[in-house]
Amino acid sequence: MRWKKQLHSLAPYQPGRSIESVKKEYGLKTIVKLASNENPFGCSQNVEAAIKKASIDFNYYPDGHAGELRSTLSQMLEVAPDQLIFGNGSDEIIRIISRALLYPGANTVMASPTFPQYRHNAVLEGADVREIPLVNGGHDLDAMLKAIDGQTNVVWICSPNNPTGVHIPDGFLTAFLQKVPEDVLVVIDEAYCEYVTAADFHDSLALVNQFSNVIALRTFSKIYGLASLRVGYGIANPAIIRMLEPAREPFNTNTIAHIAAKAALADLEFVERAKRLNRKGMEMFYEFCRKWNLPFYPSQGNFILINFKQEANKVFQSMLERGFIVRSGALLGFPDSIRVTVGTEEQVAAIINEFEAFLVNECKAIV
Repeated sequence: MRWKKQLHSLAPYQPGRSIESVKKEYGLKTIVKLASNENPFGCSQNVEAAIKKASIDFNYYPDGHAGELRSTLSQMLEVAPDQLIFGNGSDEIIRIISRALLYPGANTVMASPTFPQYRHNAVLEGADVREIPLVNGGHDLDAMLKAIDGQTNVVWICSPNNPTGVHIPDGFLTAFLQKVPEDVLVVIDEAYCEYVTAADFHDSLALVNQFSNVIALRTFSKIYGLASLRVGYGIANPAIIRMLEPAREPFNTNTIAHIAAKAALADLEFVERAKRLNRKGMEMFYEFCRKWNLPFYPSQGNFILINFKQEANKVFQSMLERGFIVRSGALLGFPDSIRVTVGTEEQVAAIINEFEAFLVNECKAIV
């Protein structure tokens, strides 16, 4: 078969271990999954109630326009309905953008390490990938600007960045956008924006209105707790959305996801509670890191990247055997670090106990 040559250099996305597979392999009854930055507090009770109440004809295709969700979201954000595009998670919108703008001869600029799907989709489309190393866990915007040339079609900005959690202050991001050529699309991926507490975080809606070449990506998979339903969206000026729409699959988001997302938007109290409890758990991790003198990046997401000063896979395996699924930094470009989702207060306290037990054993082994 005459496969695309790019496929030979790509590996499929490696998701975190499933709870059931870990239970079976290690004979454990209880597993705490803190690997994929899901919301440990679930989702709004509005969601289950709305789905139970809805009358769904499963034999019909979903609304390909996501009309009701589009209307609700446009009113909430105070943007026009034609400024929105919906995807099967924001991952799909990344793929749509790549499909529409990247091809052999074009190039794309991104930070490194960052969310791997930017690079994956660019390689799949045959575009040249220009990766700019992070500085202190954040984007080196000056170096990214220098990497842009006449063949650059897309620049990817992840703020807060995954896997470091570092955000780009508004002033720096605005100054950067003012220097990017108008024919280059800048994608601001802000999947974790609802968790941000930093006073200098950007206002993506203002940036979309100010710059005609900006699209902001958001998702219902994180703070809204709807990861299993896969729905995300992009916000941009209508001209960008109009050009992206033909690259979108006709019925890419499903009926239940539409109902759930609309219901989730109505419960701001749940969102604020999740944000508040996330910050409380984050502070517990900060205290642990300072106690053990472990380097970390202050995070604006619902996860933290901790440098254990040793092989990440060793820490990962130790936690797995103790019933905790975390993310090895070896898969993320940080071979000595572990990325761990901020769970409930009880989950955070429990994994910190296991981290400390691991570190004590390591100290004993060295002695």
